[in-house]
Formats: sequence, structure tokens, C-alpha cells
Amino acid sequence: MSETAPWITYRPELKVLDCTIRDGGLINNHQFTDEIVRATYEACVAAGIDAMEVGYKNSPKQFPKDEYGPWRHCDEADLNRVFAGHDAKATGLKLCAMADAGKSDYRTQVVPRDESVLDMIRVAFYAHQVSEAVEMIAHFTELGYETTANLMAVSSIKDVEIDTVLTAIAPTAAGTMVIVDSFGHLYREQIDRLYKKYAKAMEGTGKEVGIHAHNNMQLAFANTIEAIILGSNRVDATMAGLGRGAGNCPMELLLGFLRNPKFRLRPVIELLQNHIFPLRATVDWGPTVPYNITGQLNLHPRAAMQFRASENPDEILEFYDEIISED
Repeated sequence: MSETAPWITYRPELKVLDCTIRDGGLINNHQFTDEIVRATYEACVAAGIDAMEVGYKNSPKQFPKDEYGPWRHCDEADLNRVFAGHDAKATGLKLCAMADAGKSDYRTQVVPRDESVLDMIRVAFYAHQVSEAVEMIAHFTELGYETTANLMAVSSIKDVEIDTVLTAIAPTAAGTMVIVDSFGHLYREQIDRLYKKYAKAMEGTGKEVGIHAHNNMQLAFANTIEAIILGSNRVDATMAGLGRGAGNCPMELLLGFLRNPKFRLRPVIELLQNHIFPLRATVDWGPTVPYNITGQLNLHPRAAMQFRASENPDEILEFYDEIISED
């Protein structure tokens, strides 16, 4: 047992996606320097990570360029400037962007795959937007991209809504159906139930089931592990958990857990020291008490984000009383 137990989590078909710049950009309006974005890319390549989500393909009409940085839109000029010479076959790393239903001018904003450094588009949507999501997946597939379907805020909708979404996504070309715990509200038992529901609905389609966890209750890593144990082969993480509000599953923890010799931790640690940790001087993220509260209450973390950006970010009792009275 001692010879085999350390490799229990090794599964060569399991793929890791880094979404540091995309999800992390939600705390600074995607105002990352080219240096940080490129350093993250190089760390992902050196660490053996399978995919990097570099930002959103969302509308500059809704997210004006004088307020939001280039990674909210991922224009081809910006992609080519920072990722010039990218070759997924040579590096082993695929580049992707996320397109939100209702927020992307996707029919005009996304060029054909052979004209872009991007390899994949991840379609994010709420349950009531599933029809648009299906259209987006078909469109991006026609353009030559790999696609995924990311149903957001799954903790806030009923089973019948989840079932409707899964039925609609099953026949599409999306390669992965992702469990997204947008509010950081889910516990292990709920991850179990959702994974089994997703997996059953995708049977026979060739689709993988993915996991994207938020860390409001400090369960993002644990819930990601649970999904992996159940069979999830597509998992998301970010460097130092950098992400909206409480952040995400930390990449440095995930790679250590996976026991796959293709993954190398040192490039990640180097990135943390030189580029990610210094961001704490100007931006706030991580599972502080306000995010814990919104996670427990199954609320969007926007109220906690506003509170943490206020003049009294440590008056947590005041925040608790306000949230409870509103709830």
C-alpha cells in the first residue's frame, strides 16, 4: 500500500486549467500589465498546466475600454502582442477565453480559430440563458474552437432548471460541462450530487464534467478534490487562489495533490513570489469573513466586495447585521 498510495490521485487524462487572469481580473477591472500576463503564461507552460484562460471575449459597449483593461475583451491585437508565437502543440498549453451570454458581441467579436492564438472558448451562462448558450457553442464550434459550457450560480437554482440546462447542452459540441460554484456555497455532499447528475446527463456524449470552485467558505480546494475523486477530469484553479472576492481553488495546492509528474510546482511558486503576492498591495482577495458570510447565505459576493472596498473593511459585525437584515 505504501508504494501505491502516494499516486492515488494520478490520472493522466485529468486536465488543469488556469483562470488567474480571467477570474482574477474581476478584482481590478482586468487592468493587469502585459508583464504579469506573460509571466503567468510562462509559468503555466513551465508548470505543465494544460490550459490558460486569458480573459473574456465580452462587449466593449458594456465594458468600456476606458474603464476596463484589455483582458475583458481579448482583442486579437492584444492577444498577438502578449502571446506572439504561441503554439499549443509546442508548449502543451491551450489558450482560451470566456464569453458570457448576454455580455458578448460574439458573432462579430470572435474571429475564426485559424486567425487567433486562442484554442478554446468557454461559454458562461445562467440557467435562463441556456438557449443563447447553445447558439454560442454552435457558433464557436463552426469557427473551429473547442468549447465548454459553464452553468453559473448552480447553487441558486432548482433541480428542474439544472435538468433543463443539461438536456439542452448534452447534444451540443461542448467538450466539457462545468459545475460552477459561483457563490462558494456548496459542500461536499452537494458536489457529489451535482457531479452524479451532470455525469449521468452527459453519458454517451463524450463530454467531461468539470469543476470551478469559489473559496467563500474555504472549501474550493476540498470541493475540487471531491469532484476529482468522483471522476472529474477538467478542473480549474488560480495562482494563490486569485479571483473574484474570496477567490478560487489555489493552483499551488491542486498541483501538489494531483501527483502527476508532468506538473512542476517551482514555476508556480516563482510566479507567486515575483508577481502575484505583490498584487496584495493594491487589490483584495481571499476568504475573509464577509465572503464567508455571503457564501453561507448563498448570496452573490458583490455586497462583500463593496464592503471590503469601503473605508471600514474590518467592521465585520456591521456587515453581518446588514446582510442578515437584508436576507
